[in-house]
Amino acid sequence: MKKLFSTKYSAGAFTFAVFVMRLAFGGLIIPHGYSKLIDFAEKSHTFSDPLHIGHAASLSLVIFAEFFCGILVVIGLLTRLACIPLIISTSVIVFYVNHGKVFGHNETAALFLAGFIAILFTGPGKISIDKLIGK
Repeated sequence: MKKLFSTKYSAGAFTFAVFVMRLAFGGLIIPHGYSKLIDFAEKSHTFSDPLHIGHAASLSLVIFAEFFCGILVVIGLLTRLACIPLIISTSVIVFYVNHGKVFGHNETAALFLAGFIAILFTGPGKISIDKLIGK
């Protein structure tokens, strides 16, 4: 019972928590990117273009972030670097698509944004390929 009210934590608990965060946020964003990847031809002409670089280019960047960077986050390879496109992508959703509204049906993007920011600051943890290769 004492542990529940303690502010102390072990290195193992922190390592496990970062691992779970990476698996959860990375794993949950991948299907969003995959669905866009398999429907690329259908969505490339009508996809939102907030940066005014073209519909297909915007969709390609979102697919890169959500699918490929999501995979990198899950396996823990180039984790901090992979979080940057994910943070940009989810920021666009939160602030451009949802107009900064983070409650109600718009919570998902805000939660992803918070999670990827947390992973950016904590790093990949000890259970990652980054740790194995010494980054």
